[in-house]
Amino acid sequence: MKINAQAYKFFNIEIVVPIVFLLLSFGAWQFSGLSGAFVLNQVIIRFIRDGILVLSLVIPVVAGMGLNFAVIVGAMCTQAALLFVINYQMAGVAGILLVIFLSILFSLLAGLAIGFVLNRVKGKEMIVTIIIGFLANSIYQLVFLVGFGTFIPVINEEIILSRGVGVRNAVDLSMYRNTIDKLWLFKIGEIEVPLFMILMVLLFAGLIYYLLNTRFGQEIKAVGSSHEKAEIAGINVDLIRIKVLILSTVLAALGQLVFLQNIGMFDVYTAHMNADVISCAALLAGGASIKSAKIRHALIGIFLFHTLFIVSPQAGQNLFHNAALGEYFRSFVAYGTIAFALIINIKHEDK
Repeated sequence: MKINAQAYKFFNIEIVVPIVFLLLSFGAWQFSGLSGAFVLNQVIIRFIRDGILVLSLVIPVVAGMGLNFAVIVGAMCTQAALLFVINYQMAGVAGILLVIFLSILFSLLAGLAIGFVLNRVKGKEMIVTIIIGFLANSIYQLVFLVGFGTFIPVINEEIILSRGVGVRNAVDLSMYRNTIDKLWLFKIGEIEVPLFMILMVLLFAGLIYYLLNTRFGQEIKAVGSSHEKAEIAGINVDLIRIKVLILSTVLAALGQLVFLQNIGMFDVYTAHMNADVISCAALLAGGASIKSAKIRHALIGIFLFHTLFIVSPQAGQNLFHNAALGEYFRSFVAYGTIAFALIINIKHEDK
């Protein structure tokens, strides 16, 4: 019975979800009319954009906290850092370094606060992180829609609305765009391979893998397995959970910085929206569950989820001859992924 249970777990969590996404991606690609080179180029771009964000979810799952939807807070920390640096008109290497420093500082403080909150709601982390994301978004909107020009002095008039209060909807990041994406860029036929950025994502994956195999990593796994047993073993459960949330939030902040510098501009009030949902969906698409996640789930999930995310709108448009319906497929794929994976998890737990 034990062997059968393990086989059932492997078959349903690690095999079924990725295979379903692989088949859906292939089918949607056939109807999309997009070339394989175009799809692969877009998937590579999204791999370097979203890779670190998705990896930031692995450690909280290992710690038994489920999907950390509060990674959106880390994304907002980076955007806040960018806006403050742009407001003071700091460009070049100094500006980038200051953005990195402020992003880490803001996300460290945010992760500390989130960790304290989640320690008071053990067992309900996922729903609470969703609420935390909504709350943080409200504060973020208030600061940059009302704060700039009132209690925050305006230095750079170009980013402020004509009324003198509030930041414009879109802010240009041309001074930071592709600052590192073009390093070691080479082509294989029609395929562009930004080797440096791919290696950077893989480096973060390697660091997380290494961390989870250190003594600290073993403590994280122990906490994720059983709070009671971890406490008996002398592990400070609450402290470990706080450290996990700090790491996850800081990684999310760095991931959002990579994302925004690749695009070269961002919508101040919406750029962070769905960062949590899309990242969680990508992790689940790779075969992770709400109780078990590995580096390979994140890396495989990014390719599978974003392939379907890229081809599904065009496939929907070609099938139903409706552009709006084709775009709707994006939201359907993102939320459908989470729903499908959670159903698989529930079925597994029932066994």
